[in-house]
Amino acid sequence: MRAIRRFTVRPVLPEALSALGDLAGNLRWSWHPETQDVFEAVDPDLWESTGRDPVKLLGAVGRARLDELAADATFLEMLRVARADLEAYLTGDRWFQRKEAGSGPRAIGYFSPEFGITAVLPQYSGGLGILAGDHLKAASDLGVPIVGVGLLYRHGYFKQALSREGWQQETYPVLDPDGLPISLLREENGERALITIALPGGPDLLARIFVANVGRVPLLLLDTDVEGNPDHYRDVTDRLYGGNSEHRLRQEMLLGIGGVRALRAYSRITGHPAPEVFHTNEGHAGFLGLERIRELTVAETGPRLDFDTALEVSRASTVFTTHTPVPAGIDRFPKTLVEQYFSDAGPLPGVPIERILSLGTEDYEGGDATVFNMAVMGFRLAQRANGVSQLHGHVSRGMFNGLWPAFDEAEVPISSITNGVHAPTWVAREMFDLAAAEGADRDSDDAEAFWAAADKVSGAAIWSTKRELRQRLVVDARKRLAKSWEKRGAARAELGWIDTALDPGVLTIGFARRAASYKRLTLMMRDPERLKRLLLHPDRPVQLVIAGKAHPADDGGKKLIQDIVRLSDDPEIRHRIVFLPNYDIAMAQPLYPGCDVWLNNPLRPYEACGTSGMKAALNGGLNLSVLDGWWDEWYDGSNGWAIPTADGVDDIDHRDDLEATALYDLIENEVAPRFYDLDADGVPTRWVEMLRHTLKSLGPKVLATRMVRDYVRQLYSPAAGNARLLNSDYAGAAELAAWKKRVRAGWPAVRVEHVESSGVTDAPEVGDVLSARAFVGLGDLTPADVDVQLVHGVINSEDDLVDTRIETLTVAESYEGGRHRFDGSVVLDHSGAFGYTVRVVPHNDLLTSSAELGIVALP
Repeated sequence: MRAIRRFTVRPVLPEALSALGDLAGNLRWSWHPETQDVFEAVDPDLWESTGRDPVKLLGAVGRARLDELAADATFLEMLRVARADLEAYLTGDRWFQRKEAGSGPRAIGYFSPEFGITAVLPQYSGGLGILAGDHLKAASDLGVPIVGVGLLYRHGYFKQALSREGWQQETYPVLDPDGLPISLLREENGERALITIALPGGPDLLARIFVANVGRVPLLLLDTDVEGNPDHYRDVTDRLYGGNSEHRLRQEMLLGIGGVRALRAYSRITGHPAPEVFHTNEGHAGFLGLERIRELTVAETGPRLDFDTALEVSRASTVFTTHTPVPAGIDRFPKTLVEQYFSDAGPLPGVPIERILSLGTEDYEGGDATVFNMAVMGFRLAQRANGVSQLHGHVSRGMFNGLWPAFDEAEVPISSITNGVHAPTWVAREMFDLAAAEGADRDSDDAEAFWAAADKVSGAAIWSTKRELRQRLVVDARKRLAKSWEKRGAARAELGWIDTALDPGVLTIGFARRAASYKRLTLMMRDPERLKRLLLHPDRPVQLVIAGKAHPADDGGKKLIQDIVRLSDDPEIRHRIVFLPNYDIAMAQPLYPGCDVWLNNPLRPYEACGTSGMKAALNGGLNLSVLDGWWDEWYDGSNGWAIPTADGVDDIDHRDDLEATALYDLIENEVAPRFYDLDADGVPTRWVEMLRHTLKSLGPKVLATRMVRDYVRQLYSPAAGNARLLNSDYAGAAELAAWKKRVRAGWPAVRVEHVESSGVTDAPEVGDVLSARAFVGLGDLTPADVDVQLVHGVINSEDDLVDTRIETLTVAESYEGGRHRFDGSVVLDHSGAFGYTVRVVPHNDLLTSSAELGIVALP
């Protein structure tokens, strides 16, 4: 019998235990072991059975136990210390207040379609959400004034199970907001705060705003499952990455447009500073830029700027991060659908539809003029953009070179900030304890000093800890395996073999990825017989722990999972290879520490960054990976192994065969022998030395705190600086918009007429000085509007300049008709083929790149 209504009854805590509510209401507990200890002390068994969820724990604990705790002096002291520690964390000055408060933004709006904070708030599907969650947590630890903005999905992402045949099955449990660690944003009169978005055909879409406290960072989550919305509006926030194109468009309008409106409501109600900088992850939230333009142009309370001036105001303070090197990962909507939703009856009345459409149009060579590309709009609405690793930045510049066709890939204005991971979330407590025993302070700003403590810990202590963590993984995996088999229809009497599945003394390799084709979940299965020999080696056995979800609509990904499951069902090897369903944060937290090696074998260069290997490294795991994403820039030859790739091989099957063989060879000839090479005390000394080197070389680099500092210094603070120059009275923005219009109009008359050089003979030598004179016609523009550049460097066999450097030429003489002579010189500082050219690009101190306008004049 189904209920006609559901709700959650919240517990009433004794006054002496009220601090438990405070601790449960701030998600800092999810990365703070001492706070978790408090909840465990309430009722250890209940803590485990509720999935380590404080809200569920407090709702399930009996009144008698609460009264008992309220009279327990030891527990009350433990509670007092934890509450005082939280208060100090929330109010004390941290890195940002000490180092960046003067130049940094007053607040940053951080938009993402998913956030992976903790398993008890399942609003994430994979890497993007986990990265967004780590970004917020690291920002909190650093005191960076970020406000997160996302959606509250009624079903979250799906839960994964397996059929008897090993086929992925999805279920979508209903999440009750009253049972989640979030609170409803309310007006001063107690009414729920609502935002509205006009949709064509009406009525307006309503959304309420929930707030999750992520340490010092508020996370706003918009929910359309509210009274007053028709059913199809209520379903806008039904599930993450579900539905057809129109459904996804509505979700992204809510995230971008509704997200800005939610930020305004939050600042108005709480007094929180309004964001100076807006950061959008992928194109999903790109409509935020259009809402800001609406505020600046046609809103009754706005400054009523013209569109071009408003665009400059919005662009200056917007950061866009692209997270995918795969075009299929970018949202593209039919242009007719966008036109329908953004008509005058839509959410941005008064904002010209033709200007909206132009921002997302693929009006470049190879583009499709019938679609609206959210990533293209993201780049056009943001003055600063980045990829998420050095290699990904390179790939992204190539992918989007069409937006700046006059410039070489290296000059496309997309920078790189390599992702990082939030160590307190992912690193096992025992690993922190090893460092703390040697005097290391995990709260210190000096990350290098903390990870250098690895040199002080004995090899025996490190190895003993790794075995303990491996044992914990084995226990957890057996529980999950038994539960999975029972769901697949097996009787408990059939499952006695699970008691010996996996072995805490065996080399353990982890592989947990989204089951997308380019991640190659089944590469390890190319030669099943050789894999079996590795798993069952009499002296150096290997065991594999595998996990991952396929998108519900991806039957190809589901087939990959089924192939792995069928292999792992083989009675001969099922004690050495397991597939664990429903990969999530709760599974990952014992998985990363328990693995000795983390395997990653994507098709290069389709891994934007990949952070799972970072988490393994911080737990003393060694990476065995294709040189892609972050591993391409930080592998140093001694902190793991690089799987050779067959770049340039067109035959896909042959390429995979070659790379699988290389993987098998590495495991058989290098990885396993080193792991089992034990000294007299049973410690693999050479392995432990690699482990120490990994902690020291990667520890400081792969941290989310390093990543967020990079965002602050390279993107957020410069964006805030530019925004302040433009926004104080909007005169700067108006001037910049007018300047761009004048330069674009005058650019057809700009030309490099003639170039002369002197100072070098027919046999130039290192140290010679090349002098150049460029005669340039600027038409109605002035020398101050341009930068005349001598571009020089090595030339290849086709006379293309590579590894270029730039010298600015200075105006030396002016003539009639807008003609000028520009002079400069360059020292020939290296031997070999040398070439140069002269070009003219727009120049304005408020531009972030010479390529920003996408125009250039060449000889």
